[in-house]
This record gives sequence, C-alpha cells and structure tokens, in this order.
Amino acid sequence: MTIHNKLVRDKILEIITKNGDVADSRILHDDQEFLIELCAKLVEEAKEVQAEPSVDELADTIEVLYAIGERLGYSPQAIEEARVKKIEARGGFGERIYLISTTEGV
Repeated sequence: MTIHNKLVRDKILEIITKNGDVADSRILHDDQEFLIELCAKLVEEAKEVQAEPSVDELADTIEVLYAIGERLGYSPQAIEEARVKKIEARGGFGERIYLISTTEGV
C-alpha cells in the first residue's frame, strides 16, 4: 500500500484501475478544503519543476494555477491580463536580476 494523501487529476482513478490497482479516494466537497489542497498541489508542482524542469511539469503548474484562479473567480484570461500588467509595471525576469540587499535611503 502506498499512501498519497493529495489532490490528483480527474482521470487518475481511471488510470489506476486500468493498471489493475485499487484506489481509496474521496471527493473534496468543501470549497475551503479544496482550495487548501490546490495550494498544496501548487507547491508540489513547483518542487517538481525545480527538480526536473520540463514542459510537462510547467503545464502541470499552470493547470493548478488556473484551478486556483477558477476557485477565486478568475478566468485564465484574467490571470493572463494581470500577468501582462505586472510585466508592464514591474518588468519580467529576462534581465536575471538577483537582489542581494537594500539599505534605507538617508
């Protein structure tokens, strides 16, 4: 037996069954619990991107972000618009700036 205790994609149970295994699962009906588990999934996916950067891991991360956005009432388009506004106001990460410290102005 392997303990997972995590949110999984919608077709995972079907895949487990096709592989001849048995899954014990439950549906997260409580919106707050679902949001908490989505946020935990985001951390999991970010760690996977860090460990093994790939287009699939990036896609997984975006899927979780979109699901969180949906729970909070934001469409993928709204998220993209906010991302573009942030770039316009604060820039992106293309210049690879690594901030070491700041000192209050005198």
